[in-house]
Amino acid sequence: MKNIKRIITQIGLASVLLTLPMACNEDFLDEDLITSRSTQDFETPNGLDGLVTGMYQSLKFHFNYEWAYTTTNYGVDEFTVGGDRTMQMWNSYDANLNSLTGDVATIWNNMYGNINSANIVIQNVPTYYGDGPNRNTRLGEGYFMRGFDYFKLVRQYGGVPLKLVPSTSVELEFERNSAQEVYNQIIKDLEQAYELLPPASAETGRITKWAAAHFLAKVYLFRASELNSDWNGSTKQSDLENAVRYANLVIDSGRHSLAANFSDLWNYATVDGPNERLPEVILSAQFSNNVSTQGRYGNQVHLYYPSVYQNLPGMQRDIPGDREFQRLRSTDYALDVYDRVNDSRFWKSFRTTYLSNRPASAPVWTTGNAPSSDLAGKPKFSGGQESIRYIINKPGDTRYTSANIQRRAPHMFVRYFEGESENMLGGHGNYDASRYVALSKFMDGSRISVASQFGQRDGILARLAETYLIAAEAYGRLQQYGKAVEYINKVRDRAAYKAGEDRSFYVDGGVSYKNNTAANTAQFVSYSSKNSYYESNNVEETTASSLSQLHLNSIDDIFNATTEFYDKVGASSNESKFVNFILNERSRELMGELMRWEDLARTRTLVSRATAFNNEAKPLPNKHYLRPIPQTFLDAIQRSGRPLTNEEKQTMQNPGW
Repeated sequence: MKNIKRIITQIGLASVLLTLPMACNEDFLDEDLITSRSTQDFETPNGLDGLVTGMYQSLKFHFNYEWAYTTTNYGVDEFTVGGDRTMQMWNSYDANLNSLTGDVATIWNNMYGNINSANIVIQNVPTYYGDGPNRNTRLGEGYFMRGFDYFKLVRQYGGVPLKLVPSTSVELEFERNSAQEVYNQIIKDLEQAYELLPPASAETGRITKWAAAHFLAKVYLFRASELNSDWNGSTKQSDLENAVRYANLVIDSGRHSLAANFSDLWNYATVDGPNERLPEVILSAQFSNNVSTQGRYGNQVHLYYPSVYQNLPGMQRDIPGDREFQRLRSTDYALDVYDRVNDSRFWKSFRTTYLSNRPASAPVWTTGNAPSSDLAGKPKFSGGQESIRYIINKPGDTRYTSANIQRRAPHMFVRYFEGESENMLGGHGNYDASRYVALSKFMDGSRISVASQFGQRDGILARLAETYLIAAEAYGRLQQYGKAVEYINKVRDRAAYKAGEDRSFYVDGGVSYKNNTAANTAQFVSYSSKNSYYESNNVEETTASSLSQLHLNSIDDIFNATTEFYDKVGASSNESKFVNFILNERSRELMGELMRWEDLARTRTLVSRATAFNNEAKPLPNKHYLRPIPQTFLDAIQRSGRPLTNEEKQTMQNPGW
């Protein structure tokens, strides 16, 4: 924060109601631009409706800018730094990551800003809203938002100050509550939200009781995890039981079901299209194509994962290929955690082929370097033909050397050349910091121009597949392994290839360019509907089901697994193997979905897994399981009317920072 007054006065008094760009056709998100409100407005039903609607803006914050990935997907096992090193300190944990680092305060500021709005709602609805049909819903939304935001704070910083009433004047004196106290309050808030919120809403995008139940299950699981082991002993058993209970309430609600195909989640065709209304989605941040109300950032997560393609001969940047900020480079773990022959989630999460969209600059072919006889002698590689291909092969593959890689595409990137041995920290093949297999879940071909950073697709905050994995982990920690396997199989069975399925077919949100007049008139585009499945795996074409290969038969399939990296992360007991298997399964299902650092921190596996799989990450066990408390906060607050001394600031700071 710039200073504490920004939270306590400007946001706390709510002198400006944030505008709300939402992807919805319903009344509560009609894109009306609201510029200012006084506190008296929040003493009327209409004013409180507007304040609650404004609070939904905070959900979009989690997808807006650099903080979305730096605080969640850097410094972990799945991703390391790509060709742009602007925010590398979050990955390496070097001295540039400290209490003054900008986004350390950004998360803090925005969560407390929305918490104060929630406090106004919780205080004012019972007094001023009357007995209208939306009274309980508005109050439930207030409790949900406060619990949701404190959950984000406790996952990042540990214990934080609990502020449960609105601020009506400048306040400068705060003490940190313990993590235990914060978790107790989060549970109270979300339980209130669950009781008050409706099971369904006619207004798309509204929070329902099932969102509250999902996050209650997640909160109970987090409180029962290893990070809190110095104080959670008396509640661990009941917390795990409650995690199961609330997860099952969502699963059995009849309101949510898994998408039939994993690709359905990422097949974004248009704003408010079918993939944004899937019953698997429990809560999402609603974005839109309304330029006047999209805010400062839009959804920018689509920028950070793509690898560079624009500067290769025959290529140029286009809307379906997205802008390549190349921040997040997939690690060897991110590729090898999947069974790439039988698990469709890999091939539905990563883009491996691109078409030539600039034939005038395409490479010249000769008889000697033509990829196949039908191209021999042609002077140029034609637009619309495959130009870039990533081969995701295993060590021991003898098909490729650095001299013969131009077999199928002018630009061939091979993971392992002949004679190279396995190395989970890179240094093999011809991948590099800018040329890597890119996660494509967030691709957005609906943007208004090639240069636009303003993504328009919704950001998923909770979906049913994670609910199943939360329940599975809780069951496993309770040693009810049969139920754990049953729930894990819910997502693994969906991940298996179905009989008759084309394993070479590919789709991601870049395909929405076809419904975008700014992009669909181009003669050539980089978007390809094919992947490199068969060439990468070096297998014969098949349309057989892979269910039997992916389905777990019993807990022994987990305990006796040889491909789950147990040796690399030091997992020797059955209990530790189960936790690490669940973390691997969460990677396979939730890769890149902005929650990995928090998962590794809560299970205290961050150090072992990041150092095993991330070539730059050097987290310290007594420091990096929590973020530093922002220095701007410590410098602004007071005690007994005076600024804190350096010793008092250090006492309030997290260990090691």
